[in-house]
Amino acid sequence: MPTLFRLLTVIAVIVGIVYGGMFALATYVEPNIGEISVRVPPDRINR
Repeated sequence: MPTLFRLLTVIAVIVGIVYGGMFALATYVEPNIGEISVRVPPDRINR
């Protein structure tokens, strides 16, 4: 069973790193809020 325990430990560490990275991104990174306007040519509207 030492191999199974080692595998589960490695998977748990990887999941913890991914979760920590997602938490850090959600907490410390602020999105840019702004108005976006895109011009649509008239010939593409009437298809």
